[in-house]
Amino acid sequence: MNIFDYYLEKIKILLNDLNKEGQIILPSSLEGINAEIPPEKFNCDISTNVAMVLSKINSKSPFDFANILSEKIKSLDEYIEDVSVAKPGFINIKLKPSFWTNFISSIIKIPDTYGVNEKEKKNKYLVEFVSANPTGPLHVGHCRGAILGDVISNILSFNKHDVTKEYYVNDYGNQIINFTKSVYSRIREIKFNEPFPADNEDLYPGDYLINFANNIINSNNDLNFENYEKISAELTKLSIAEAMNLIKRNLNSLGIEHDNFVSEKSIVEAKEVEKVIDFLTKNNHVYKGKIKAPKGEDDPNWVEREQLLFKSTDFGDDKDRALQKSDGSWTYFASDVAYHKNKIDRKYDYLINILGADHAGYIKRITSSVDALSNSKNKLICKVSQLVKLIKDKKPFKMSKRKGDYITVDDLISEVGKDATRFIMLNRSSDVELDFDFDNVKDKSKENPLYYVQYCYARISSVYRHLNIDLNDDLKISVSNFEYGSDEIKIFKKISEWPKCIDAASKKLEPHRIPVYLYELASQFHSYWNLGKDKPEKRFISEDKKISDDKLIFLKVISNVIRSGMNIIGVETPEKM
Repeated sequence: MNIFDYYLEKIKILLNDLNKEGQIILPSSLEGINAEIPPEKFNCDISTNVAMVLSKINSKSPFDFANILSEKIKSLDEYIEDVSVAKPGFINIKLKPSFWTNFISSIIKIPDTYGVNEKEKKNKYLVEFVSANPTGPLHVGHCRGAILGDVISNILSFNKHDVTKEYYVNDYGNQIINFTKSVYSRIREIKFNEPFPADNEDLYPGDYLINFANNIINSNNDLNFENYEKISAELTKLSIAEAMNLIKRNLNSLGIEHDNFVSEKSIVEAKEVEKVIDFLTKNNHVYKGKIKAPKGEDDPNWVEREQLLFKSTDFGDDKDRALQKSDGSWTYFASDVAYHKNKIDRKYDYLINILGADHAGYIKRITSSVDALSNSKNKLICKVSQLVKLIKDKKPFKMSKRKGDYITVDDLISEVGKDATRFIMLNRSSDVELDFDFDNVKDKSKENPLYYVQYCYARISSVYRHLNIDLNDDLKISVSNFEYGSDEIKIFKKISEWPKCIDAASKKLEPHRIPVYLYELASQFHSYWNLGKDKPEKRFISEDKKISDDKLIFLKVISNVIRSGMNIIGVETPEKM
């Protein structure tokens, strides 16, 4: 039950009735009217802007119109205790304690689906994330985007959308040629004692290539490593397979599993680039032209040459983009356009791309291409995962991919664990940089948000365990006669915000809202728990080792929401800590 949507619908019905009776004037649409969470300073449960939206058409000030409507709203149903007006014209609704008993009775029956927006149209989403080059292990730079994409997928799935998680394997082009040569050099080092050419900056120097090389040598006895040219095609396949196996293990250690892995090479070899160029040509989206040097760059070697260009400026980009190089080969952008045509042809309602901070400048061109290919605005949504700064002992950790000594996902997980990695990576909006402080993550206090939320669940579990009751079992208790006080209702009000949190996280693709909400709920619970130190009536277990049914339900409802939210994040809810 979303109490905000519930009362918003009641208000809209009231408005239509008043309009039919000639008491008020309504516009053609009631869009813009909302029922929201009120600021804490107001002693109320729901706040609506209805008077401010409708005051002008009714030729009244928002405050005066709010006073007129407030009397009408007060009689909406038996659960409204009071309605007040706050400047400049907000109408604030206070609900009776009996409402909260009824509310708890309704949501205790749906522990796994409370928060789902059942009225929302359900769409088909393709979420592409990680898509790191298959040249080595995932590092911390990939980690935040990987978790962001996974949890966005989880939120959409929780809200009953059809979601596919996809990884685009960039297994074509110069980077793969250099990667294969790097593996070959390691093979020569192992088999023929040839020193690895560390001074060659085109090669990948990481020690992980030694494992790749050994695996390939041991599993391919019939392969002759004397001549690179003769085995390059087969060695490329084997090297990419080794890299992808490692990447999949890295993802698995993060609790991430993709539904699809799509190969760039397979798209190129299936002539999908040529096909998409034909499509764009027939629709007058390409032309032969020249590109000027990028703004702000004074490059004396820049040569303006005629190229095949995509008219991305027709779709909001700041310049047209090259599809073909001067040697006739396709640009990376061209194969990316072909891949997105491949996505569109699979009939998804929305495509979501999770991009690293270094790819933020790529958004305009790829969204322009999708607009051209789909004839639809806003079909592609790009979310950028900003940088992560690792801090340990108050000092920053540095990463250097070129030197091969960067911090891998496995390094991070071995240091702090999967749960802390996922929770903390989500704890701030993805569009701002994140400080990942190892010391705070290991701290068992309020300063560690993961610990604080998990400790909330563990405390509730301890009460149930003390009574030999399984927290996961359904309670056969009638809630109808319970009377909760203001301390309990304060937490119920927070629980009533859960559907709104899910809805915002789903529509805005902002998963950080989930851990932030869980931390706030856990904080309120811990404060309530501490009341028992001075107020025996607030203690969950009495002196005769019993607990009242209303307290059992109270704890059960909180634990359901905590578990539901942690499942979405992909983090454990331990029963003991």
